[in-house]
Amino acid sequence: MNKVGIKEIAAKANVSTATVSYVLNGTRNVRPKTRERVVKVIEELNYRPNDIAKSLKSRRTNTIGVIAEDVTVFNVPEIIDGINEFADKHDLHIILTNLRLHRRVGHNYSNVDAYRKYAESAVSDLLSKQVEGIIYIGVHPRDVTGLINTYGKPIVYTYCYTDQNVSIQYNDEQASFDAMQYLVKQGHKRIAIISGLMDSTPSRLRFNGYYKAVTEFQLPFNPQYIKIGDWGLDSGYRLTKELLTLSEPPTAVLVMNDVMAVGTLRAADECGCQIPRDLSVVGFDNREFSDYLNPRITTMDLPLHEMGYSSMSMLTGLINEKEVKQEEQPLCRLLERESVAPPRQE
Repeated sequence: MNKVGIKEIAAKANVSTATVSYVLNGTRNVRPKTRERVVKVIEELNYRPNDIAKSLKSRRTNTIGVIAEDVTVFNVPEIIDGINEFADKHDLHIILTNLRLHRRVGHNYSNVDAYRKYAESAVSDLLSKQVEGIIYIGVHPRDVTGLINTYGKPIVYTYCYTDQNVSIQYNDEQASFDAMQYLVKQGHKRIAIISGLMDSTPSRLRFNGYYKAVTEFQLPFNPQYIKIGDWGLDSGYRLTKELLTLSEPPTAVLVMNDVMAVGTLRAADECGCQIPRDLSVVGFDNREFSDYLNPRITTMDLPLHEMGYSSMSMLTGLINEKEVKQEEQPLCRLLERESVAPPRQE
C-alpha cells in the first residue's frame, strides 16, 4: 500500500501543498469551500499525519520517557497509572522502559555499577526517540545521584531521589507518626516497632516518626521494644516471638512493611496470642495480600498514584521552562481494618 502524503492530497484536491499544510495545522485562513474539499480528500485517502515529521518542525513531540527500575515491584504499577492519567488529560505520549533490576541484581541496589549500564542504555534509547523529558521510578527510596546523565533533558525522580534534581516522595516520617497516633488513640502505651534494615532511608524516617510519637505522647521508652528486621517475612516472625516472650510484652506493634507483618501474625498464632485481642498490629505499604489475611491488616497506604501524577506535573513545568517549586510530600493514608483494637484490660 502506497503511503499517502501531502503531495498526493494536494494533487487530488487541486490545491498547493502549502494549502494542505495550512488546513492540517490551522496556521492560515483557508476559504471554507477549499478547506472542505481538502478535508474530504484527506478522509478519502485515510491520511494520518506523521507525528515525528511534524515534531521536527515544531520541535515538540509531546512524548515523555518513563524509566522503571522494575515494573514487577509492588509500588511501580500504581505510579505508572498516575503518570498515564496526567498524560491522558494533557494529550501526552508515554514511552515506558523496564530495567528489570529485581531480576538482574536482586536486592543489591547499593552496587550501582552492577546496573548503571542498563540505566544509561535506557536513557540513550529514549533520547533517540526525541522524548521531551524523563521520569525515573525507583524500586525503593534511595539516593541515585550520578546514576544517569540525561544530557540536559529535564528529569524528575520518584520513589528515589538525587541531590541535583526534582524528586517526588511520600512522607515516611509523618506516616509512621500517624500510625503511632492511631494506636495511642486506641489506648495503647506499650508499643513496639519492627524496623526494616537501618541503612534504608524509609527505615530511618519511619523510626524518626515512631520516636517522635513516643516523645510527644510520653510513652514508656523500652529499648527491648525496638527490633531491626530485614523487610522479610522470617524476620517479622522471629522478632515478634522475641517481643511476645518479654516479661512485659507490648500491646501493639508497628511493623514497617506488610511482608514482615505476615510473619508477626504467624508468630502470634503459634504463641497463642490473639490479634487484635492480645496484640494490635499496624503494617505499611497496603500490599494487596494485606486485605486477605485473617485478621485483615491495618496498614499505611502509600500515595503512589498521586506521586506519578505529581511527577508528570512537575516534569511538564520543567519542559515548559516554568518556575517549578518542590511540592510538599504527599501523605500516606491509614486503612483501618481488623488487626487493631484497644488493649485488653489487665
